[in-house]
Amino acid sequence: MLRNELLAHLNQLLEVDQYQDYAPNGLQVEGAERVNKIIMGVTASQALIDAALDCNADTIIVHHGYFWKNEPPVITGMKYQRIKKLIQNNMNLIAYHLPLDGHHQYGNNAQLAKLWQLEDITPVPGLVRLGRLIKPISIDQFKHKVAETLGCDPLHLPGGPQQVETIAWCSGGAQGYIQKAVDWQADVYISGEVSEQTTHIAREQGIHYLAAGHHATETWGVKALGEYIQDQLGIDCQFIDCPNPV
Repeated sequence: MLRNELLAHLNQLLEVDQYQDYAPNGLQVEGAERVNKIIMGVTASQALIDAALDCNADTIIVHHGYFWKNEPPVITGMKYQRIKKLIQNNMNLIAYHLPLDGHHQYGNNAQLAKLWQLEDITPVPGLVRLGRLIKPISIDQFKHKVAETLGCDPLHLPGGPQQVETIAWCSGGAQGYIQKAVDWQADVYISGEVSEQTTHIAREQGIHYLAAGHHATETWGVKALGEYIQDQLGIDCQFIDCPNPV
């Protein structure tokens, strides 16, 4: 498939024009005109680039790419080494950030809802989602479900009821949205990272907070997108995980 055809299809699918993002969505580094083998990953790290080269891929699609707002604009040091290797090997780098968090089917947040078997999901403005467990369970049982599905033990900041049912969540570094979850009367709010003040908000506002890992909560959208590309567009896709404890 031609690279520009793939980009047009994905940009429309993920509705990139609906987002004001912190980095460019779509093609970030231009490589091969024809796409035959794609490596999917969370972050365009040197490790992922090297793994893609080992797989003879011509394209990488990630959630976290390059050229973030407020980062130094110069291409030196680590950024130079990464981009140099992409250009030398004629490899495309494509990135989708907020569109791959918020998409109603292939986004990280939609995929987390499937993992945790949440129903009656309320369409609310923004990226934060609200849903309900099939039946109330203890917070320890729900924490175990999160740990089992994500493969990591979340940090639990207690504050809510012993039995939980209403869950709010947002993948990645979204701990600052905890007040939204409080306003929606959620029993639990889940995100990837945590801040010092999150502890006090959870205690004083009567909500449980689970910090489940930025990386761990954001592997699911890019995996789902890779499955879509392979099944619907017929391009060979492979997800490669570069483990990250954060």
